[in-house]
Amino acid sequence: MVSQNIEPEQYPKLYLYRRIVQAKLFIDRRYAEQIDLAQIADEACFSRFHFTRLFKSSYGKTPHNYLTEVRMDNAQQLLAQGEPVSGVCFSVGFDSSTSFAALFKKHFGVSPSVYQARQLKKQTSFAENPLRAVPNCFAETHGWKKSNIQ
Repeated sequence: MVSQNIEPEQYPKLYLYRRIVQAKLFIDRRYAEQIDLAQIADEACFSRFHFTRLFKSSYGKTPHNYLTEVRMDNAQQLLAQGEPVSGVCFSVGFDSSTSFAALFKKHFGVSPSVYQARQLKKQTSFAENPLRAVPNCFAETHGWKKSNIQ
């Protein structure tokens, strides 16, 4: 149901934007599957070219770049939980561990295994001394000295 406060010329824009959001949510739900631009554009009921143009104007990136970003963010979370790199690769929707590793390094500056080792070391450090997880700015505003919490 459309609110009566919406001007008639705004309705088409709102309708188009809802379709773009629907496609974004489709990516968010199905990022681990082998989805392509045609499927995503079909979800929004647009041609691939028109959809790509509208998606980029709405989100500042192409649907493919957004899909890659969602996959990389989920890969980061799984790696931090200690999941094997090869398993993470396939569980976030990549077909090749080599291309996954290269793309991960391009996005985050380190390989997935190095990232995972750093995250696990950080978690161990925080488990040994939980006060290390307190941000320095918070500690200083409460009168704590960095030397007190290390």
